[in-house]
Amino acid sequence: MLLISVLISFLLTCLLIWILTPVAHKIKLLDKPGGRKKHHGNIPLIGGVAMYLGLLVGILVSGDGIGDFKGLLVAGGILLVVGTIDDYVDLRASARFLAQILAALIVVFVDGTELLDLGNLFGAGTVELHWFSTIFTLVAIVGVINATNMSDGLDGLAGGLAFVSVSALLIAAFVAKATDMIHFLPLVIAVMAAFLLFNMRSSILPEARIFMGNGGSMFLGLLLAWVFIQSAQGDDRIITPVTALWVFALPILDTVCIMIRRIIKGRSPFAPDREHFHHILLVAGYSVKQCVWVMIGVAAFLSVVGLISLNANLPEQLMFIGMLFLFILYFWGMSHAWRVMKVIRLDNKKPATGHVDSQ
Repeated sequence: MLLISVLISFLLTCLLIWILTPVAHKIKLLDKPGGRKKHHGNIPLIGGVAMYLGLLVGILVSGDGIGDFKGLLVAGGILLVVGTIDDYVDLRASARFLAQILAALIVVFVDGTELLDLGNLFGAGTVELHWFSTIFTLVAIVGVINATNMSDGLDGLAGGLAFVSVSALLIAAFVAKATDMIHFLPLVIAVMAAFLLFNMRSSILPEARIFMGNGGSMFLGLLLAWVFIQSAQGDDRIITPVTALWVFALPILDTVCIMIRRIIKGRSPFAPDREHFHHILLVAGYSVKQCVWVMIGVAAFLSVVGLISLNANLPEQLMFIGMLFLFILYFWGMSHAWRVMKVIRLDNKKPATGHVDSQ
């Protein structure tokens, strides 16, 4: 049954993309080039809708029912609708934040998806959150949503990074023999793989045919936050909270660093710019396709480090210290981008085209 539901999720997502593409052109649900958007032509913003519906049907076909996913699906639907409206009329940041907070509250109180502890981060026992758990969970979920949204700057980047994270969690689930996640995560991987077929550049696809849109990136971020928390809490957890940081390290590092740098410069932490890691790679002469694969490779490496550390039973405080060191190193590198570019620059520098956005 699992194989059938995975196959249906994949094929349905592909079918929905094919069906919704002309619909998007008709109703003008398109990402148009111009300004900070460097892609060619009008690109349909239907990836999020296709992934959401593909996952929903996959859950129904799997026979598990939607009971355990009720909050996720309702909250995801809200973000999808609000994000789609945002794609049309460019909502204020406050409106998006309210929707994200509402979505986070729904998964906390309907699904019980809540961070109750942070593991043994400091070597003095489990860090219990107690009364602060709900607030901390809301911040964490909204943070992951926005980190995912900010990583959606190149063809295939947000989806590729999310694919790496979910694949790492699936490996951890198999090791821990966590049946629920072994049944659910392949559905997530299936819909993301279908989306990436039409979004990631390849020898067959020179540029993206579709984008996920703000609704899609917010839904995907919520989905990631949901599986991270579900996997890292409870007596039958399959990873520790600090492992989740390693599995999702690159989007977190990039988002936190870029927001701190904006604040230091006296700007809004949410003001778009072109100072993300992928922008540095582009300036250094990498093509869009090369940038995406470099970042996916880095994300995969960090995920592997997290999984190996978990299975080797390395102290959680050691993994946390390693993450702090990595953050300092990353922040220094982003603050001295010109030095980094001297090291990584390619000789065959070409101007990047395609989905090159600033978040």
